[in-house]
Amino acid sequence: MIGLLIAIFILGYVFIAFEYTIKINKAAIALITAVLCWTVYILFSPSELLINVQLTHRLGELSGILFFLLGSMTIVELIDAHNGFDIITTRINQTDKRRLLWILAFITFLLSAVLNNLTTVIVIISLLRKLIKNQQDRLYFTGIIVIAANAGGAWTPIGDVTTTMLWIGGQI
Repeated sequence: MIGLLIAIFILGYVFIAFEYTIKINKAAIALITAVLCWTVYILFSPSELLINVQLTHRLGELSGILFFLLGSMTIVELIDAHNGFDIITTRINQTDKRRLLWILAFITFLLSAVLNNLTTVIVIISLLRKLIKNQQDRLYFTGIIVIAANAGGAWTPIGDVTTTMLWIGGQI
């Protein structure tokens, strides 16, 4: 069973590496690989109870993340549908990209100290889509926004869970 699981994983990894050659989306390949691995694990496992506990645990974690993202994105879309971001975008009338980058990074830093980092990134990216039309520039801004959100989350007295875990583990 272990050999078959490793073979499926390596094959899936190779397909992901050659995504552009075989023209199949890597997310689809990853999902198919995961389903095949779980199927093999379920078919060859001796304990039905162990499978039930493990599968429930893994799906529970994944469901929690997906529900959080769904809720955050719904709130952002509702705010956008009612022109809630217009208050901010009309006040940010910066044409200099460097100044705009600093303004957005500072707003992200402060906002992530109050909100969740992921929610902050979703909100600021929604703003960014309205402020910058060039996709290449948006990608550069997005990188800085993610860094600023993580820095703001780590700076807050409440602390960012990921950063705290890395600190405790001696990674920082």
